[in-house]
Amino acid sequence: MEQDIGLEENRMRKTLRSKLSLSYIFITMICVALISILSHFFLEDQFRNYVIQQHERENKIIVTAISQQYNDSENFNIDVIKSIGIGAIENGLFITVKDAEDNIIWNAETYNNIKCEEVKNRLVSTMETLFPKWEGEYTKDDYPIIKNSIIVATINIGHYGPFYYDENDIMYSKTLNKILISVGIASLCCALILGLIMAEGLSRPILKVINMAEMISKGNYSQKIEKKSNIEEIDKLTTSINSLGNSLYEQEKLRERLTRDVSHELRTPLSTLQSHMEAMIDGVWEPTTDRLTSCHEEILRLKRLVGDLEKLAQYESENLILNRTKFNMGEVVRNIALNFEKEFLNKEVTLNFEDKDIITYLDKDKISQVIVNLISNALKYTPKGGKVEVKIFEDNKYFKLSVKDTGIGISEVHLPYVFERFYRVDESRNKLTGGAGIGLTISKSIVEAHKGNIKVNSKIDQGTEFIVKIPMN
Repeated sequence: MEQDIGLEENRMRKTLRSKLSLSYIFITMICVALISILSHFFLEDQFRNYVIQQHERENKIIVTAISQQYNDSENFNIDVIKSIGIGAIENGLFITVKDAEDNIIWNAETYNNIKCEEVKNRLVSTMETLFPKWEGEYTKDDYPIIKNSIIVATINIGHYGPFYYDENDIMYSKTLNKILISVGIASLCCALILGLIMAEGLSRPILKVINMAEMISKGNYSQKIEKKSNIEEIDKLTTSINSLGNSLYEQEKLRERLTRDVSHELRTPLSTLQSHMEAMIDGVWEPTTDRLTSCHEEILRLKRLVGDLEKLAQYESENLILNRTKFNMGEVVRNIALNFEKEFLNKEVTLNFEDKDIITYLDKDKISQVIVNLISNALKYTPKGGKVEVKIFEDNKYFKLSVKDTGIGISEVHLPYVFERFYRVDESRNKLTGGAGIGLTISKSIVEAHKGNIKVNSKIDQGTEFIVKIPMN
């Protein structure tokens, strides 16, 4: 079983790592492809314009150079023109110089037709290889040579247009493409390495969470993920899993305690009833009034427990209906305090209530139940000579009730659980110090049904204060 789980984790890990790595590579490939394509078209277009302009500049340089060979004796320096023309052939420019009478002074194709055709064929072959759709045409541009406002000659420069690449241009283009390809390959390698690193960094804490979830599913709530992640989402995930483990651990303890407490609450009266009834059936005891009364009291105790459970189920229901009416809260608390007066006198505990008129619009019966539960709870845990204070007041459209005692107090360990059903701080289960442990749970449900909240503040041997805050309407 453990081996199967390990294999499953490895499979999930490989899947997560591979998917993250592939996603990085895929995104990088798209980015590199887009950059390469856009760069290619942009740079190619710019380079093409540059080549065209460069050819125009070369033409002008040639024209200027040949113009300078015209001397005052109205003759050209043929040797220099020949040198210029031969050099231009290698660059794909074919020069023809004519005088004013249209007589040819020097012609590149006449001088070396084989060389010219060789250059033309090589140029066309190269351009068609680089650009399959290249539609270059052989064109000739005329440039007049003007001296003293008179055209003394004409220079005709033949070339393929609108553009063509010479050897240097081709070398530059190939180098640029190699650079783009190298950058793309380097980017893919970096993406693969970074993808693996980041995938490992993401998968490791997730695997810890998976392992933690597996242990929680098996009932092992004690394990915790101690190491925090520098990724906010993963850190929140690990925190949530830790909180879930703690919550389930606490719920498991409460469930065990609930089972133990309910069985205890039911076992005691049932055992008493069983022993009394068996004694009377066997003839050991006579069914006297006192013994029947004792059995009756145990039955009433069971009935109260079942009634409390029914109330709790009703109050915790989402469909709880509140019968809101307008009433004076001060009058309600005053009447409840009067009803407790005898019990406080018998235990010699002082009950103080600051009488005040506060008109509220709440469920009178259910709020009265809360007040009764809190005052009764304060009385149970306040020793002889102690004091219980009950206060009510308004706070920005909220009704607030405070029940404070000078009793034994509640430790910080128990405070988070005082509103849990059947939870009691005293483990002795003494009937004199508590009922079934449902009163505070019912009170909390009633208060929350009114969209309010109830808090508790307490210190050992200094007393406890319950504070209820409910919207007045």
